[in-house]
Order: sequence, then C-alpha cells, then structure tokens
Amino acid sequence: MPDCLRISVRFLDGEFHGRGDGGANEWPPSPLRLFQALVAASAARWNERRRIRHAAPALRWLEALPPPTIIAPKSAEGAAYRLYVPDNVGDLVGNKWSKGNAGSVADYRTEKTVRPTHVHGDGAVHFLWLLDNQEQTPHLQTIMTAARSITHLGWGVDLVVADAEVIPGSALASLEGDTWRPAPDSGGTSLRITQSGTFDDLEHRHHAFLQRVTGLAGGTFSPVPPLSVYRSVDYRSDSEPARAPVAVFALRQPDDSGFRSFDPVRRGLHVAAMLRHVTGRADVSRSLGWTNAQTARLVHGHAEEDVSNEPATRLLFIPIPSIEARGQGKANVVGGIRRVLVTAQGPITPEQFQRLAQRLAGIELIDEKDGKTTAVLARLPGSDRLTADNYLAPSATWSTVTPVVLPGYDDPRKLRHRLRENGGLTAEEKSALLAKLDQRIDLLLRKALRQSGYSETITRHAAIEWRGSGYLPGTDLASRYMTGDQHRRYRKLHVRIQFRDDQGQPLPIPGPICLGGGKFSGTGLFAATT
Repeated sequence: MPDCLRISVRFLDGEFHGRGDGGANEWPPSPLRLFQALVAASAARWNERRRIRHAAPALRWLEALPPPTIIAPKSAEGAAYRLYVPDNVGDLVGNKWSKGNAGSVADYRTEKTVRPTHVHGDGAVHFLWLLDNQEQTPHLQTIMTAARSITHLGWGVDLVVADAEVIPGSALASLEGDTWRPAPDSGGTSLRITQSGTFDDLEHRHHAFLQRVTGLAGGTFSPVPPLSVYRSVDYRSDSEPARAPVAVFALRQPDDSGFRSFDPVRRGLHVAAMLRHVTGRADVSRSLGWTNAQTARLVHGHAEEDVSNEPATRLLFIPIPSIEARGQGKANVVGGIRRVLVTAQGPITPEQFQRLAQRLAGIELIDEKDGKTTAVLARLPGSDRLTADNYLAPSATWSTVTPVVLPGYDDPRKLRHRLRENGGLTAEEKSALLAKLDQRIDLLLRKALRQSGYSETITRHAAIEWRGSGYLPGTDLASRYMTGDQHRRYRKLHVRIQFRDDQGQPLPIPGPICLGGGKFSGTGLFAATT
C-alpha cells in the first residue's frame, strides 16, 4: 500500500463549532476548512501577511489532490446556548455622543444560538492523502511545516494543536476513530473540499478584505466576495451504509378500482419479473436515453455487455408485502403484495433515477401468459407510512418478510450426509459438524451483507440468527417461497439481524434492506422490527 500524508489536529477543549451548509453542525471537519487553516498558518509561519509566496506551490499541489480520507473520533451535538454579539456600529454610538446624546454599544446586539459539537476521546482528527510517487517531497516538507503552525480549526475558540508526517499505508489501521471516505454513490454527509484554484480564490478574498474600505473618513466600502472555487463531496463513515434512492409504487387494478394484491410466497417473483420486463422494454429504455448495453446492465445485470468501463450499477425490483394489524390483539401480520419498490445498487445520479421513476408511473404490468394487463403502477410519496415505517425507517433490528437465498452452498463438504449416514459419530463429533455448518451459514450471510454494499465494520459487528420458519407472523416456511431457476440449488432461510457498533451498542440502519442471491427480484427483503 502506498505511503500517506497525514495531517492530524487535536482539539484542546474537546469542542468544535464549525458549521456546514445551511448552518448545520459539521462533523467531521471538512477538508476545505483544514486547507483554509493551512493557508492562514503559512502566512504566519513565513510572515507573508499580504501575499503567500513560499508555500504557494505546495498549497496549489495539495488543493489538486483527490479528496482525503478522514479518521475522526465519535462526536455528539451539545446543548444549545445563546450569545449576544455586539454589532459593528461604534460609529453610530460615537455620533450620538458627539451630539451630546446618550448611546451604548449594548443597545446594538445580535442574538446568536450556539450548539457546539462535543468531541469524544482525545479529539484527534486525521486527514490522509495517498501518495503515488516521490516527486512531491519538496511540497511535503512545506505542507508539514505549515501544518505544525495551525492553532485554530473552526471558530476562534476552537484551539488545536496539529502535526503532520508521511506514514506507510499499513499504519492506517493503528489510527483510532471512524473512517470517513468519499461516497461513490449519492448519500452521506456533504463536506466541502478544495479544487484547483481554491488557493488563488482565497488570496483574492484576502486582498479584497484589505481593500474593503477606500479613502479616508466616509470612504467607499466594497463587500468581500464569498469563496466560490470549491466543491462538495458526500462522505460516508464505515459504520454508515449507502443511502440508495427509492421509488415506491402502488399496484392498482387496471380499472383503478382498488389495490391489486399478489401472494408473496407464490407470486412475488412473478411481480418482480413483470416490473423488470416493462423497465427493459425498448420504448421505455429509449425514452430514458439508455443504450442497449446500459439497459442490459442496469435492468438485467448483464455487465459483460457493457464496455463503457462505468462502475457497476443494477436496479432492484422489490415487491413489498403489506404489514397490517390484524386480529383481536392487533398484531402486525405480513400480508399480500400491494406495492413495489425500485432502488439501485451502485452509483446512479439522482436525475437519472428520478427520470426512471417518472417514466414508470402509470405504466401497465403485463402477464406474459395471457398478454393481459394485470396491474397499473401508481407512484406513492416517500411518506407512504406502510413502506416508510416498515421498510425504510432506521432500525437496529431487521427480520425477513421473504427468505434470504444464500449466496453459495451451505454444505460444500457434505457434512449433513455424514450426520445422516454415519451412525458411529459421538455426540462431540456431531456437535463439531453442526458448529461447522452454522459457521458456514454465518459466513455466507455476512458475505451477502458485503455484496449489498455494507461496510466491513457493519458486517463484522452484526449479530445474525436464522431458521427455516419466519420471525414475523404471516410469513411461510422459507422453503416454500418461489425463486429463480439459478437460485433453486441454494438454501433459503429466514434471517434476523441486530446491527451493533464497535462498542456493542444498537446501530440504527435505514432501509431498504434486501440481501442474498435473489435480492434483485425482492427475495431476501427485511422489515424493521423491535
């Protein structure tokens, strides 16, 4: 693994007041914020208050690097308190005094609500850039010297000490904290980062600030322009899953007289197939601007037909069984399929997904057996309670409404055959064989989590249990659910997952969650449970 440039800042008071877009608390601190601190530290370190010359080449080199990885401690939003900040109106008060009138700066104050971010642990935040060659050595020394002169990060009260060094890539594992990386798909925490030209724009703003007032008393004031040369990137920590785009549709009768219901055990696969077929239809794909190769990849998963070298993305077509309160005790029971959900695994732009959702609204699902319309898709809002509460809302515990198809053989060594045929096994030997079978299933289920995009941190700490019967009322035996021909040789199991963080505490994960070999057709769908 290549070496890394590491710049570390440690908050001396354990608090950070920086704000992101819209005034919301920012965590972790953005790479742009660190870069601005480096520029200020460079001006102070080499006493270049009006124009930075010594560190300018190194800063321009740093701003053009890809976004850094950030390792930051956990944080919590603190209690809010209010400040009353005096306005810069001393001239108005002085004018009153000159005329013999009473006046006080205390009469000109702005109320400001402050909500700091409390930093846990030792408060160290590490910014890491991968280095791919040795030609950067002169710039590295300048950057490291400037970093050691940083005194603030955030507001003026956010005192820090900073350090920098080049470390081997293998040393990253020893740094404590959550690892934040640029998200390859949409969703995550938006952080501002540098780009080529950010340093020059900062210098332009500084010069504009120095020249904001021209002339003597009563001179002309020129507002300082905001920083404009930067961009925003979504970051996601290893303990945070990808946030996939979602579109939910009701299945309506062809005459719109009510919902069209399907049996999730026997007809779920059929519903997904009808939805996939209509999405891949030539008139639909052409209206979305997809090529034949893109349609084959997005809709049918034929990645070998796409030679564009784009990151692999595939659409998931998920029938949604209703979860309804039934009976005297009003227990939640898994019922028929009256809704479908479309989402994507892999990067897809919000604009592209929104066009797809708009195109599917009002489209007819055709039964291939008789060629007749069997249902019509009606777009539902994201606030649809049945879907939002049961399938999308964050929860630490999730249980299957349709069983997971294991992504591989659960008994490749024929251990069950040995258990059935060999009557000479001792109790200890039987117990050891059963433990190996359980270990194999556990490995396959964690593999399914990874294949669906969940991080190694989430996968490793999840508590997973499984069985043939369902955990939710209304579900059938796992073996009775229909699956595609390519999945019939693999075992199906009902699964319950309890997500935990590295401290063993419940970790709410948002949906939808669909795992295993049949996930692209909605098999392996989970609902939030308590």
